[in-house]
Amino acid sequence: METLFSPEVLVALFFVAMVAGFIDTLAGGGGLIVLPALLLAQVPPIAALATNKLQGSFGTLTSSFRMLRSGLVTWQQVKWLFLASVIGSAVGTILVQMVDVRVLDVIIPVVLVSVAIYYLVAPKAQDNAPPKMSEETYRVTMAPGIGFYDGFFGPGTGSLFAFSRNVLRAENLIQATAKAKLMNFASNIVSLLIFAFSGHIIWLLGLVMIGGQMIGAWAGSHMIIGGKISWIRPLIVIMCIGMAARYVWTTFL
Repeated sequence: METLFSPEVLVALFFVAMVAGFIDTLAGGGGLIVLPALLLAQVPPIAALATNKLQGSFGTLTSSFRMLRSGLVTWQQVKWLFLASVIGSAVGTILVQMVDVRVLDVIIPVVLVSVAIYYLVAPKAQDNAPPKMSEETYRVTMAPGIGFYDGFFGPGTGSLFAFSRNVLRAENLIQATAKAKLMNFASNIVSLLIFAFSGHIIWLLGLVMIGGQMIGAWAGSHMIIGGKISWIRPLIVIMCIGMAARYVWTTFL
C-alpha cells in the first residue's frame, strides 16, 4: 500500500518521529504522538498502526541497545519477559487485522482518551515500595497482556511496561524503564513482521520516520540516568486528548 505524500508531510512526520522517539525513550508514549499524526495525514487506521510499528521498532531498538550497553539491564534478566511480550504481541497483531476498520474508527479515539485519563488521574509510582506481584506471575500475565495491547493498538506501551514494573515489581524508575525498552522492542518487532507479511505498511512514511525516531531515541537514552523529566506526563495528556478530539472531528464531523 503506497500513497503519494507531499514533501511538507514527509518533513513534518520526520520531526514528529524525532520528538516521539525522544519522549518514548524517557517515559514511553511516543506512539501517542506518531499514531494521531499518521491518522491526520489521512493514513488508514490499519496502515497507521503498521507504519507506526516500523518506525517505532527502530526507536526501541536504539534505546534497547543503549540500555544493554550501559549495563542497566542484562539479557539474562529480560529473556523470558522478552518472549512473553513477543507471544502477546503476536496474538494482538493477528486479531486487530480481523477487526472491521470501522470499529477502529471508534476504538482509536476511545483508547487515546482512556490513556490520557490514566496519565491524568493515576498516582505516580513510588520507588522503594514492596513488590505486589512475583516475577513469575508478572511474566505470565502482565508481560503478555501489555504485549497484546501493543500488537492490537500500541501507543503508550512503553509507559505501561515501565509503570507496571515500577509498581508491581518495586523496581526503581531507571531499572523499570530499562527493562521496558527491551519488552517494548520485543512486542514491536514481532508486530512489525506480521504487519509486513500482511502488506499493511506504508514503507515511504516508515523509512522517513525511522531517521527521526533513531535520533530522538539516541538523545533520550542519554538523559534517562539524569533523572525524571517532569513535563513528559502532562505533555502526553494534553497531546492525547487534543489529537483524539481532532481525529473525531475529521472522521465523524
